[in-house]
Amino acid sequence: MVCKAAMGIKAPGKLRCPSSVAAAARSSLKLWMLRATTTVLLWTCVVQFTAVGNSWTWGPRVLKGWPSCRTAREAAAVTTTRLAMPEPVVEKAPLPPKRIYRNNGYLMVSCNGGLNQMRAAICDMVVIARSLNVTLIVPELDKTSFWNDPSEFQDIFDVEHFITSLRDEVRVLRELPPRIKLRVGLGKFHSMPPISWSDISYYHKQILPLIRKYKVLHLNKTDARLANNGLPLEIQRLRCRVNYSALKFTSQIEELGRRVIRMLCQNGPFLVLHLRYEMDMLAFSGCTQGCTPKETEELTRMRYAYPWWKEKVINSFVKRKDGLCPLTPEEVALVLKALDIDKSMQIYIAAGEIYGGKRRMASLTSAYPNVVRKETLLEPSDLMFFQNHSSQMAALDYLVSLESDIFVPTYDGNMAKVVEGHRRYMGFKKTILLDRKLIVELVDQYTSGSLRWDEFASLIKAVHSNRMGSATTRAAIPDRPKEEDYFYANPQECLQDPNMLQTL
Repeated sequence: MVCKAAMGIKAPGKLRCPSSVAAAARSSLKLWMLRATTTVLLWTCVVQFTAVGNSWTWGPRVLKGWPSCRTAREAAAVTTTRLAMPEPVVEKAPLPPKRIYRNNGYLMVSCNGGLNQMRAAICDMVVIARSLNVTLIVPELDKTSFWNDPSEFQDIFDVEHFITSLRDEVRVLRELPPRIKLRVGLGKFHSMPPISWSDISYYHKQILPLIRKYKVLHLNKTDARLANNGLPLEIQRLRCRVNYSALKFTSQIEELGRRVIRMLCQNGPFLVLHLRYEMDMLAFSGCTQGCTPKETEELTRMRYAYPWWKEKVINSFVKRKDGLCPLTPEEVALVLKALDIDKSMQIYIAAGEIYGGKRRMASLTSAYPNVVRKETLLEPSDLMFFQNHSSQMAALDYLVSLESDIFVPTYDGNMAKVVEGHRRYMGFKKTILLDRKLIVELVDQYTSGSLRWDEFASLIKAVHSNRMGSATTRAAIPDRPKEEDYFYANPQECLQDPNMLQTL
């Protein structure tokens, strides 16, 4: 029988609820309060453990900085500090507000060349899209060059970060909207290569009218299409923002890069040698110093096999004397010794397979026994997903190059230039820019016996004393843009005040 008073109904006369029902009600109330208190305590524990966990190894990737080479004493001090006082949780930065503008059309781009050539081109295309008030479609990467890499943009770069981090400057889409895609499918768009080294007025006067007319413009070549100099400051700084902030590699590439850097740092300081002595580089340049007649013939056949390599008949001797050849491993070994690079230092080779293999590397490995590369530091399973993807392998070398104690490129290709500029942006990290023309002259004198070793070493040091990646003004040659300093090698508009960098 249910007590009417307990149901809110007034009982007639002196009818009362049994004491057992009241006791049961009190017991239920206590049980409910116990459950509520337990729930609150459990949630509090979960929140606390999450906060602590975020500062440990299982925390979000964004909280983990890049490894740096420290002494054992410094590492121990850091560990002790962390145990005493856990790192604060860093909240994810809010997205920048979207830029509102009247869209003039859509810009599609097909990049050409290797990874760093495409990287610089992507920065330029963002700037052009921003200036013209158009929507940029995520760039298409080159799949038809010598490397034949099938990687898409999202296989190398964090595409979501690229889109969201630039939303206050330009609208970026993964693909064209369905209605616009249909127009492109029907051929209702315009495709063309823009003129190289153009200033921004060219894009306003020549390119913008085409976008307004066709609604979709496809730029089918993007390398070196924007001038190095004479551009507004905001454009130059946006190029830097894209390059050093928006273009992040995928988490898979970044995490593997961290592993390699940690492995190197455990054994002390390391030098990254960008040794451009791969088969394709030698075939393209026609440089055959130290090659056998059979190898020279093989390189010549390769050069003729690729129609887009315009120069076919090349005098290797003359080209080397003019400083236009990548240095050989033998020449590099002499230069590093002359610069007093310690014999025990780790030398990380940032390059593909060296042409001539162990025979050509013998001089370098004899002088520097600690020569390593990603393939010797990592297991084959670690690089399994990177095989036959040269741009992804180059991205890994790029990350290691940025964090090295010294970076030495043996040829001024796109990677050498872009890494040089990035290291300048990071605080003028030591980058030895080799004077190849003078080096081959001195090497020939030394090997012929007309120059003693102490004279050779002294001259090498003197020549490179002011070629270490320090602050310098970018040279501008208005009538010969190909010969002037490359913006991405020295983005001076984005660098810290060199007067404030006396301790570096």
